[in-house]
Amino acid sequence: MRTRLRTALLLAIAGVLTAGTVAPASASEASASTWSPDLSRGEAAGVTMRAGAAELDPQQAHLAPQDATTGAGAMAEGGPDAAPAAMVPTGLLTLDPQTLDRPTDRVESALVADLPPGSTATVDVRGRRATGNWTEWIPATPVTGTATEGAATGGAVSAGTVELPEPATEVQSRLVLTGSPGAEPRVRDVRLTAHPASASSMTEARKGGAEGAVLSYRVFATREGLVGGTTANGHQIVERDHFVALPSRRALSPRNTSDYSVKVCAPNGRCAFAPVWDIGPWNTRDDYWNPGSVRQEWGNLPQGVPQAQAAYRDNFNGGKDQFGRRVANPAGIDLGDGVFWDALGLTDNSMVTVDYLWTGSVRLSKVSIESGAVDVLAAPRAGAEVVGIAADRADVPVRCALGSGPGSWLQIGDGQFVTAGAVPNAGPIEACTGAG
Repeated sequence: MRTRLRTALLLAIAGVLTAGTVAPASASEASASTWSPDLSRGEAAGVTMRAGAAELDPQQAHLAPQDATTGAGAMAEGGPDAAPAAMVPTGLLTLDPQTLDRPTDRVESALVADLPPGSTATVDVRGRRATGNWTEWIPATPVTGTATEGAATGGAVSAGTVELPEPATEVQSRLVLTGSPGAEPRVRDVRLTAHPASASSMTEARKGGAEGAVLSYRVFATREGLVGGTTANGHQIVERDHFVALPSRRALSPRNTSDYSVKVCAPNGRCAFAPVWDIGPWNTRDDYWNPGSVRQEWGNLPQGVPQAQAAYRDNFNGGKDQFGRRVANPAGIDLGDGVFWDALGLTDNSMVTVDYLWTGSVRLSKVSIESGAVDVLAAPRAGAEVVGIAADRADVPVRCALGSGPGSWLQIGDGQFVTAGAVPNAGPIEACTGAG
């Protein structure tokens, strides 16, 4: 059981921006970087290019509940009797990353768009961390107001500002479109402005030092299934597929990437490493692994507790999810069939332990194997007990290496080893000591 992606509503500023460059207001603004990503180069899921504009394709977009019109948390505040949100076609366009001359911690976005009534467009932004991993996608905070004529007639409107959790010299944006047949939004330009990182954020970044542990929580897992369907990032689901879904687009990997991956371990001791390629179950704004001060919705719940779990077990929000539906199970993660059956050996929905691998400071390396997955073994030798699977295009935390050449092994966890050939771009790795 799952619901997929829904989008944030575009709220426009009353003043219309010009299509050209904007004169800086101060010396500090003069050092800001402004650019327009090439929309035609974006990785599309439910979005098509027509006459130079990115347009929602309702036939290819997946259905998802649209964001409440009164802003983040509206359903939470609406109470258990609030009406469910309508399902609308939703598309994503992940744009090329941009390398900056200096670190930024604040990115503004503006759109030149045609937005028919009932359609929305917004921008998510993320930054490359010092570890090489990405921060989570952060939806631009809308400017308070109502949609203006500029949005309806193709004028430039503000899509809001993103505050990055740490300074970054590489940033990336993602366009999110919702609408319906006959009322498809069209975006002709996305303009991003990265402002120099503040002195305080640079000071915090320089302190660094302490390694951040990966966040890990026990949650209820369900099997996604839906073979032949399409995930929120545009991946077509195949039999025995290896991916997972989490109930927030903040941790949604672009198609065929491992930018956000998890390690899922079942009570039987078997574990799976898999990428996050879909959104669900139940909610779409519930990044429950984050602290309440960061969590996009339901920040009054304890960190690590999915809203669906609280609704099902404790009658939180009247036992309903963000869309007013009665929650039928406490799921906080959906598993593709290959993860559920083959990697973990599950036969029924179960509590599992999930490591949200991108949340730590350890460098991650991508699995690349034509067979679709590589066995995780209990010891660094052929014929050792199989204790799980690492999916193709999943990120794994490589601790150390044993041996060299074709017969070498990598340790990716306690009692967890894969052949070095399955992680071809792991880079220089120190030798393991005491493993075998």
